[in-house]
Amino acid sequence: MAHELKPLPYEFTALEPHMDARTVELHWGAHHRSYVTKLNAALEQFPDKSSVDLTSLLGQVAGTSAGVINNAGGHYNHCLYWQNMTSVGSANERPFGELMAKIEEKFGSYDEFKKQFSDIVVGTFGSGWAWLTVGSDGNVFVQGTRGHDNALMTGYAAETGIPILTCDVWEHAFYLKYQNRKQEYVENWWKLVNWDAVCNNYENYAKQGNPVPFN
Repeated sequence: MAHELKPLPYEFTALEPHMDARTVELHWGAHHRSYVTKLNAALEQFPDKSSVDLTSLLGQVAGTSAGVINNAGGHYNHCLYWQNMTSVGSANERPFGELMAKIEEKFGSYDEFKKQFSDIVVGTFGSGWAWLTVGSDGNVFVQGTRGHDNALMTGYAAETGIPILTCDVWEHAFYLKYQNRKQEYVENWWKLVNWDAVCNNYENYAKQGNPVPFN
């Protein structure tokens, strides 16, 4: 089963002015595309993994290769990243329902959650990702990972769990518009977060103990 780069759920211009069309076009059409291409090539050495869907593959990367690990993570992480954003005004501006209750229970307030998440983005040294994840106990937590690691890859994140929201902290995600101003990048990224999608990720997948599927 060859992995595929799926179309974006919006036009390149949809995230402006907070994320410019050229960044979206290059990020999706060059960087994300390359992870998919390289993942398919890396899997040729592991025919037993060739028919495994992307979400399941993340739990089976141990013992494969750096090519499989890096590119499977890169593919999945970007799928979640694109899904997590939408044009301003087209989704709820804050989490709601049980997910909001979980966030307030864990962090004390939505604003404190945003601060801790943003601190991970700004404080990331080099390339990585910031995450809101649901743990095996059903509670939410934030963490950062290096490279393209995520919490579905056992042994590759400080805590395992089911990611429901992520922010890309690789320079290609923001450098054309924001250069080294990661604080400005994350402040504007919050304006694009699709809380309808994130709450759906929680209610229909993570709450049930299932990863968000991207295949």
